[in-house]
Amino acid sequence: MEREKVDLVINMGPQHPSTHGVLRLILELKGEKIVGADTVIGYVHRGVEKLAESRRYMQVLPVFDRVDYVSATSNELGFVLAVEKLLGISERVPERAQYLRVIMAELTRISSHLLWLGTHALELGAMSVFLYAFREREKILDLFEEIAGGRLHTGYMRIGGVANDATPKFLEELEEFLEFFPEKIDEYETLLTKNRIWLSRTKGVGVIDKETAINWGITGPTLRAAGCDYDVRKYYPYCVYDRLEFDVPVFHNGDVYDRYRVRMEEMRQSVRIIKQCLEKMPEGPVQIDDPHVFLPPKEEVYNTMVGLLQHFELVIHGIKPPPGEVYAAVEGPRGELGYYIVSDGSDKPYRLRIRPPSLINIAIMPELLKGHYVADVISIIGSLDPLMGEVDR
Repeated sequence: MEREKVDLVINMGPQHPSTHGVLRLILELKGEKIVGADTVIGYVHRGVEKLAESRRYMQVLPVFDRVDYVSATSNELGFVLAVEKLLGISERVPERAQYLRVIMAELTRISSHLLWLGTHALELGAMSVFLYAFREREKILDLFEEIAGGRLHTGYMRIGGVANDATPKFLEELEEFLEFFPEKIDEYETLLTKNRIWLSRTKGVGVIDKETAINWGITGPTLRAAGCDYDVRKYYPYCVYDRLEFDVPVFHNGDVYDRYRVRMEEMRQSVRIIKQCLEKMPEGPVQIDDPHVFLPPKEEVYNTMVGLLQHFELVIHGIKPPPGEVYAAVEGPRGELGYYIVSDGSDKPYRLRIRPPSLINIAIMPELLKGHYVADVISIIGSLDPLMGEVDR
């Protein structure tokens, strides 16, 4: 079949601000219409999977914080669930730690969606939404700082539990946030949902039907906007999700507009989940009672830096899963985030592979862009919410 003649071939990215990082698109144009497209990735490849194979299990966590740097807690959670599965201790993780994990994961989802909403709206011309979304996201980062000490890279998850218990200030400020945040979601929707410019830029643009989404392995909000209700939290529950009531938002048009609607509803469901966690969370420890996994520090180790370093060496050397292989996944803000680990019985992963939802979701881009106009490219990329640190790893 003879290839259609083109008028112009242009590069969009990797420096373009609206390609969500260093994504490069090669667009073949006939007028302003796209007749061919290709994606070029790899500009921020850091080899994190190989880095993980040269580090002990506890030392891997800070590396994965920086894979999807907008959703660090989700990355940590997926990894610790996989290691706990290898160790056979999944059922022994304290209940309070499991609830705290869910709270942090859902706060991360809201934070990520707020960043997506603000930047996506800004790219399509809505300045106010960007400012409003970042106003609320700042409150979530304050909560992260209170419980974990870090705002972006929290380093909160641990194999066998979490780093520390929630402080009274964290719980108080979290309850305040949950009270006022639903009204803010309504505020965003007042600005966008029926806005005629927003509708013209998103309705019927970048349509992915259900069958195509499934065939390409797409997950997350992009899949649910195409009419498929797959959500790891429902189909393969982890932590305490099977004890919580929440709905999986599903729409059926598969366009940019429905991907927006899914994420807006997901933020409401995250609020609902966190409220249940606060009601049901019991008192108790937040780390497993197992010296091979977690060694509580004696009081004297805090007195000197040498004592702290010696204690840390004992902890990181203690984790040695038996030989075997495992896959564990969580429902990240962008879709199914999975970890495949092969253990040879040592204190380091023999092989480690990440299933990054952003990479899978943008694989459809060359097919998705055909027939659209250059102006639609920004809308389509934003609706997929790719994170290039996760794509390239």
